Amino acid sequence: MPELPEVETIARGVDQRLRGDRIVQAWFGNRPQTFKTPPSRQAKGLAERVILAVHRTGKHIVFELGVAGIAAARGRRPNPADAPDTQCPTAQWIVHLGMTGRLLVTAPDSPVAPHTHARLDLASGRELRFVDPRRFGRLEFRDLGSGAAKFEAPGAEPLTIGASQFAELFRARRMPIKAALLNQSLLAGVGNIYADESLFQAAIRPRRRTNRLTEAELERLRLALRQILNHAIRLGGSSVSDYVDAGGERGFFQLEHCVYQRTGEPCRRCQTPIRRIELAGRGTHYCPKCQS
Repeated sequence: MPELPEVETIARGVDQRLRGDRIVQAWFGNRPQTFKTPPSRQAKGLAERVILAVHRTGKHIVFELGVAGIAAARGRRPNPADAPDTQCPTAQWIVHLGMTGRLLVTAPDSPVAPHTHARLDLASGRELRFVDPRRFGRLEFRDLGSGAAKFEAPGAEPLTIGASQFAELFRARRMPIKAALLNQSLLAGVGNIYADESLFQAAIRPRRRTNRLTEAELERLRLALRQILNHAIRLGGSSVSDYVDAGGERGFFQLEHCVYQRTGEPCRRCQTPIRRIELAGRGTHYCPKCQS
């Protein structure tokens, strides 16, 4: 499943390519898919909306949408430099990639991949496509002008959370720290890869109970998590399966994994073989010597 760095990379790529563009029409497939809003309502709501901005919230990609201006309504090709940044969003389109979802910006005549469940025709002549082989992704449209609430992630943002708030999330709980990191109601966006890598960086074993971690250890983990996530974003995320960015390019952070999916391989620090255990229903990787 794409995690925070992968979702952030895709959101930035789509925003860079499509900010200020106008959605002419939207098509949705009729194969089973987890649509949180019926496809017909999404297609009607998306038509003639201007993409004001695209950003990540937790593991979701959020499109901030506005109304088309007079020039756009007359069919003028959009100029990103003239994007209505000051316009208040009147709607949101919210995309969760699920296990295998992709958002691709492409030419309309490029081959349509199997399992393409949504296609947005844009005034610039490009298309935005949602591809999801396993069909666990979710698509939702919110009409803010009709009173719908803006989308918010259930947990705190790992890239900006402060030391006291981070410690407070875990101090009163009695669960393995790996399980706590995966709890989206606590931290939004952290998944299996970056939980394993951050715990290694912080020298903390994944089975350690949250209420037994010292404030110094929790602060070490907070800083490690931020460092790992930011570095992974700079490298375009981890392409360990079929993840690609908005332009169809693979990420590179998987080349720097220290523990994730390196079972039996030597630790990059101490040469001890990496171990794998099951924890919170997920495969968990750690170094028995470097992590205590």
